[in-house]
Amino acid sequence: MIDIKILRNEKERVKKNCERRGCEVDIDKLYEIDKECRKLIGETEEKQALRNTLSKECRTNPQMRVKVKALKGEIKEMQDNLDALKKKMDLQMALLPNFLADDVPDGDEDEDNALIREVGIKPTFDFEPLDHQALGEKLDIIDTARGAKVAQSGFYYWKGKGAELASSLFFWTQQELIKKGYTLFFTPCVAKEETLFGTGYLPFFEDQTYKLENEDLALIGTSEQTLIGYHANEKLLEKDLPALYTAFSPCFRTEAGSYGKESRGIFRVHQFHKVEQVIFCLPEESEKYHEFCLDAEEDLLKKLKLPYRVVNVCVGDMGAPGYKKYDTEAWFAGYNGYREVTSNTNLTDFQTRRLNVKYEDADGKKDFLHTISATAVTDRVVCAILENNQRADGSVAIPEVLSKYTGFSEIKAE
Repeated sequence: MIDIKILRNEKERVKKNCERRGCEVDIDKLYEIDKECRKLIGETEEKQALRNTLSKECRTNPQMRVKVKALKGEIKEMQDNLDALKKKMDLQMALLPNFLADDVPDGDEDEDNALIREVGIKPTFDFEPLDHQALGEKLDIIDTARGAKVAQSGFYYWKGKGAELASSLFFWTQQELIKKGYTLFFTPCVAKEETLFGTGYLPFFEDQTYKLENEDLALIGTSEQTLIGYHANEKLLEKDLPALYTAFSPCFRTEAGSYGKESRGIFRVHQFHKVEQVIFCLPEESEKYHEFCLDAEEDLLKKLKLPYRVVNVCVGDMGAPGYKKYDTEAWFAGYNGYREVTSNTNLTDFQTRRLNVKYEDADGKKDFLHTISATAVTDRVVCAILENNQRADGSVAIPEVLSKYTGFSEIKAE
């Protein structure tokens, strides 16, 4: 949700942003609806003031009751019209995307993302490396066939040492983030519609959401939704900022519209697992903490010794709530290319306006906080570990930082 003052004072800026982001809201019409709303509010308040004045006269002049009654009818009609206009206004305002940082690249595809840096050395092999699906089946640690049998295609099992490796990665990541000052959460795996709306997942990603029948609930697509929603309609004190939160959770997405995309293995699925980073911070510090989250992502990949690159995501590949987004893409040896493993978005005050999350400084000034949402790791990182650490005999070496949690240093076929 953008600040309505910007629509009133910088209409052309809003129009240009909508054009660039492919938003089809008629800004001129929205601007006129807002003007009509404000005019009607003023007229309604005038009628209410007159009614209050005449109501006092009714005590000494009973004939005034007829005028007061008539005014009540007029006010009700005006209020009904105002409510209808506000509803129309709110529906359109909810569709407006966030503004963009000046350095967000133009473009619509992954190829249009701007490369920031490449880090690490890509592994070389004297054999044809397998992708994680083939490795998982060979080592009996990934089972997509039974996942489809029990649920449907797009669900899967981590099994045996594969499950131990995934669990170790998620636990180790949480411990690393705690060292950086994050507070650890276990959150609900469902959220109300108002929470999904507040975080910007409704209406923009409605087709990605698994809604529960006969309930005002949906399965979460990320713990970002529940971590940001945690402070809905609350005020945080400046002295308690920034608030750094992290959570591990299963995540559920329909992946609607993903047909035909490269999805072999468990890369693009309906359920996956993620450790998330969420930060509430002062507006002037959101760029700083956007970089802070990126540093944390890169630190994890470096300690896992995974080669990767960082890209500045183009406008067409960024969701409507985002102001600026980084993706980190790990090298996948079996795929022979980079693939996204984490994303990191500065959302400015887009979510906090929708959820009414403010801060108060030492002087009593109140304003909306900014939020950052960034992946730490997902199952995709486990897949990158498998592909980049495979050996000619079909075994896979475990990164040193994880082996103390797994209790083993390799996975090999039994």
